[in-house]
Amino acid sequence: MTYDLDLAYRIRGMLATECGVDERSMFGGLAFLINGNMALAASGQGGIMVRVAPEETESLLEFDHTEPMIMSGREARGWLRVSDDGIRTERQLQRWVTLGSDYARKLPPK
Repeated sequence: MTYDLDLAYRIRGMLATECGVDERSMFGGLAFLINGNMALAASGQGGIMVRVAPEETESLLEFDHTEPMIMSGREARGWLRVSDDGIRTERQLQRWVTLGSDYARKLPPK
């Protein structure tokens, strides 16, 4: 499965005013990086992957349609997967785009 082109377009529009945004094909999806740090991705498995502060991971899992990001059979702290149902509206998607981009912007540039 390839990533959702419409979802990538929506994310791109929300990040249009950000400086230092780059796009890269990664993990079967389209990743959005800020100053070289991955912020989020339109996932090839549907929905999005979002980078968040590791210490906030547990509390953010309380939102509907979120689950831990599992890589190589292990939970990746600081990453969430949000299903399509959790990003249907612009308001829902904007929440996650803001969380991911805010966190990536705080990291040292690469």
